Amino acid sequence: MKKKYEIQGMTCSACSAAVEKSVKKLDGINNVSVSLLTNSMTVDYDENNIDDQRIFNAVSAAGYQAVTNTNDEKQKEDDVLKQMRIRLWVSFIFVVPLMYLAMGHMFDWPLPAIFHGSANLITFAFTQFLLMLPIVIVNYQYFTVGFKTLWKRSPNMDTLVALGSSAAVVYGIFAIYMISYGLGHGQMELAMEYGMDLYFESAGTILTLITLGKYLESKAKSRTSEAIKKLIELRPNTAIIKRDGIEVEVMIDDVMVNDLVVVRPGTIIPVDGIVVEGQTTIDESALTGESMPVFKEKDAKVIGATVNQNGYIIFRVTKIKEDTTLSQIIRLVEEAASSKAPIARLADKISGVFVPIVIVIALLTIIVWALLGYDLAFVLSMGISVLIISCPCALGLATPVAIMVATGLAAKEGILIKSSEALEKAQAVDTIVLDKTGTITFGKPQVSQIITYDFDENTLLQLVASVEHKSEHPLANAILNEAKKKELTLLDTEALDVIVGKGISAIVNKQTIVVGNLRLLTDKGIDVTLADNDVEELSEQAITPLYCAIDNKLVGVIGVADQIKASSKEAISMLKKDHNVIMLTGDNKKTAAAIGKMLELDQVFSEVLPDQKEQVIKDLQSQGKIVAMVGDGINDAVALTRADVGIAIGAGSDIAIESADIVLMKNDLSNVFDVIKISKKTLINIKQNLFWAFIYNIIGIPIAAGVLYLWLDIRLNPMIAAAAMSFSSVSVVTNALRLRYINRKKEK
Repeated sequence: MKKKYEIQGMTCSACSAAVEKSVKKLDGINNVSVSLLTNSMTVDYDENNIDDQRIFNAVSAAGYQAVTNTNDEKQKEDDVLKQMRIRLWVSFIFVVPLMYLAMGHMFDWPLPAIFHGSANLITFAFTQFLLMLPIVIVNYQYFTVGFKTLWKRSPNMDTLVALGSSAAVVYGIFAIYMISYGLGHGQMELAMEYGMDLYFESAGTILTLITLGKYLESKAKSRTSEAIKKLIELRPNTAIIKRDGIEVEVMIDDVMVNDLVVVRPGTIIPVDGIVVEGQTTIDESALTGESMPVFKEKDAKVIGATVNQNGYIIFRVTKIKEDTTLSQIIRLVEEAASSKAPIARLADKISGVFVPIVIVIALLTIIVWALLGYDLAFVLSMGISVLIISCPCALGLATPVAIMVATGLAAKEGILIKSSEALEKAQAVDTIVLDKTGTITFGKPQVSQIITYDFDENTLLQLVASVEHKSEHPLANAILNEAKKKELTLLDTEALDVIVGKGISAIVNKQTIVVGNLRLLTDKGIDVTLADNDVEELSEQAITPLYCAIDNKLVGVIGVADQIKASSKEAISMLKKDHNVIMLTGDNKKTAAAIGKMLELDQVFSEVLPDQKEQVIKDLQSQGKIVAMVGDGINDAVALTRADVGIAIGAGSDIAIESADIVLMKNDLSNVFDVIKISKKTLINIKQNLFWAFIYNIIGIPIAAGVLYLWLDIRLNPMIAAAAMSFSSVSVVTNALRLRYINRKKEK
């Protein structure tokens, strides 16, 4: 059986890996998938061999806590964000005066008299301790998780934060004792020396900045569940069913298989089924990507959450609840989110080796200098210097600062990057999959050509627009928009007749006007052979022909198409230089093939449903491809989530935007190129930052341990160690700021 658990305490990819590894060791486990994004774990196990308690124990053994998921996910998310917000506010409220007090003497800021002079050193030091204490208390999780994972031999970023902060706190407390000793024994130089060697502000600043990052991360994580919530909202709450000849409105959960459901014009199809009575056209674009409404008659399949347009139908229910197409999409989005492997951050990999080494060096430093006969103050100072210089300020800044600058740069280009994982992964993409409707094309039918046979073009458009005036069909809207653009006056109509799935007819100025597809004109016995060549050419260009006849004589053809955006061809041509570009659409084969030919795409997949779109992405990934999916519709949500990088067009559906990792607000495919370029530059910058973050440690730790003291009398005391640590942070920030000067236009 499969079961989902909430995992508490995970903060990085090392955490999720540790949990997964621990649970996989249990007998009876078939598969484990841990999602850092949703802080959840899905376990497929044999319930005869294993139970919840053994799974809880395995997670606890890894240093974390598992609980069975609660139903109220929204409340849980709100509670987490609320707690993080409180922690953040408390941290900032105390860190600001702490920093002011600690740095006041250095910058000659005005301070109360009680903080000046050697006589007030204890007051000066102890006040800093008291200001730091609330910050440590509200952020105790870093210490509990950090030291627990260290004990379990799986250190992560929390371990570095806990060690660095603890080193600063312990040394600060030690310094207070030394100040007290110096004042009590008349050793003013000793007291003043330690009075300037307090590191409480370092501990407070580390914890505050890390908490800020975690809060922003928690907000980003909550967006994933928003996509699923919006999918659920598509389903209506009630349905009208026909029982014993009587129409009854029931709750959606009370609908049963084989019930007869009544659907009127303009309403939403509640569940999946097969039409048994009536005809209509249904807008399935939300789920299939088909830009044109689909004609439905007896024995045709209908899908829940699609919109009935202008007909009255009764259908027999075939799928309910979890079996409906919409429910399957929701399930696929959830599974894709939980199965997407988190990117292993370089800093986490380094910390697994770096932390144990630092601890060993610090302990060896203390032991060696103690054996050499040096006093306790000297020994502690040397050992803590090692820990302080290894404090993860720069390491913690290396990735987030670069990403912050990169996302700011991207925002100026109209690109919203929702996660650091997506930004990091985009540079490795080698295959780009594009949806058609609304992504490559505008997503709205427009009149592209008007072909007439011995008839005035504007007159034809005026007559057809007059007939289509009362139709709600998207093709009718395209014609009316064209007539409006040309400022044509609509004429009065009589005997209006809408033929569902075929077209429309009416009398205008005593002339019978018929507008529709080939099937309608054939039914009315109108000869259309005159337009055969023109229609063939239109079809090759992915243009839908509307036949127009007056008094049973063909007078013209109006071509309507979902037109390709002007920027799409250039963008695709640019992307093809380094990537395999594929179109994936629910539209028909003929239209898809025509667009694929025009844009010279590498491959085209047509008439694919949402689950099939996801399968195409999975198949590409199984071939070793790193896939970016670009889409705008609800039907793209599963594929966007499954892809290594999901990119949504900003004008698309909210669900597509919520499901994606990156949003292109300008609706311009050329921004996909920009995303990849920014990603490449950012990853290089992050690696440079990590270099600067560690170069001081590589040089400074041996000096802090005292390797030069015996020979050259050079010692890296805690104050200098902290300065080196601070300088490494400045180097990282300065290097990251260079990203602001990426000139993407020049590099194209």
